[in-house]
Amino acid sequence: MDYPNTTWRVIENPPAQGAWNMAVDEAILESVAAGDSFPTLRLYAWEPACLSLGQAQPFAEVDTEALAAHGWGIVRRPTGGRAILHTDELTYAVIAPVSEPRVRGNVLQSYLQLSQALLRALEIIGLAPEANEKSPENDSKSFNPVCFEVPSNYEITVGGKKLIGSAQARRYEGVLQHGALPLTGDLTRIITALKFKDAQAQERARQGLLNHATTVEWALGRVPTWQQAAEAYKTAFSEVLNLNLIPGSLSAREQKRTAELMEEKYANPSWTERI
Repeated sequence: MDYPNTTWRVIENPPAQGAWNMAVDEAILESVAAGDSFPTLRLYAWEPACLSLGQAQPFAEVDTEALAAHGWGIVRRPTGGRAILHTDELTYAVIAPVSEPRVRGNVLQSYLQLSQALLRALEIIGLAPEANEKSPENDSKSFNPVCFEVPSNYEITVGGKKLIGSAQARRYEGVLQHGALPLTGDLTRIITALKFKDAQAQERARQGLLNHATTVEWALGRVPTWQQAAEAYKTAFSEVLNLNLIPGSLSAREQKRTAELMEEKYANPSWTERI
């Protein structure tokens, strides 16, 4: 699709705790939807490692003792989906008003439009990604709290294994889509932070994760730096979506809302443990 040339803001944040990252995404969403900020591509990372839950995922699935033993954080996302352990990755967020042509349409239509830039970013990194529709009969009907094990329809894969998982929320007349690109590391680490009915179920989840998900290192044979991956994203979004990406930072309003959202929501057990 050909898009008219336009300007977006790009924000690159150093690694930060999970509650701050999620609060920033929502603060930007409010500001962009109100017309106070440019549509934004945000690239970021997490420190310490953090387990994020989908907005409707039961908190009971979390092994809080294991989380504490690892020193990992926990946060509930504003988007749906299942648990992700954010570590050794590049996370992206696209925030735009619903009127922006690049996110126009329903959730699937806007995801497919943005996925063209995600696919191109992986090509720039050196991969051969695909975004094929997955047959419904191949979906796992069994319980699994791990987001990356079973690719949902149109998820981005390399060599048949899921690489980029994305989720979307629509609020305030705006669209937030964010997702994770695992660069390296053991994807099965997440299994230790979740509860399973028995050891066999835990092992099935571990094997399923190994069979159905991957990292850039595994697929490419080397590990790009976070900055190299970020440059690939910026180049791809500029090229595919016909964007002028202007480096920026959070506005004063966005900084204020981030602090408020952390206190009221993302760092508050009333949100994290609400289900």
